[in-house]
Amino acid sequence: MSEEFGYEPRVRPAGEVKAEVAALSSAVLDMVRVQGRITEAGPMELPWDEGDDPDAFHNVTHLWSLYGVDNSVLEQGMAFLADQLPARDWTVVKNGPDSSRNRNQEILAVHTPTRAQLEATWKQGLDGHEPLIAFSVYSRFFIPAAEPGR
Repeated sequence: MSEEFGYEPRVRPAGEVKAEVAALSSAVLDMVRVQGRITEAGPMELPWDEGDDPDAFHNVTHLWSLYGVDNSVLEQGMAFLADQLPARDWTVVKNGPDSSRNRNQEILAVHTPTRAQLEATWKQGLDGHEPLIAFSVYSRFFIPAAEPGR
């Protein structure tokens, strides 16, 4: 299976992966240092929807946004995040404009110990929407282990 993913997915309990992604998301929020409003959705376990057995591999994704403050605060939050990630075992692979028409600032990073990934995009609200930073923290694909009560 390593051809599809570029690595060999490990057998892991989904609850453990959810807790790991939730902790990483919480640490990312701490690094941003912005007191704003946060969407409340938690980490979700999702199946890989390709291949012969689409339920054979899963990952955990946590999508959330930080909003309710002005762009100058969000800009500072992105700067804090970019500065703090390397000290917290994240490798920043991109910090610059995304491919959108608005050229939103985007930070992409990989958490070295877990290989989880972070996508943070500062959307300034140039399209009339409220300014926010959209976050996605997600695990590598794994083979779900049997868990009691599942």
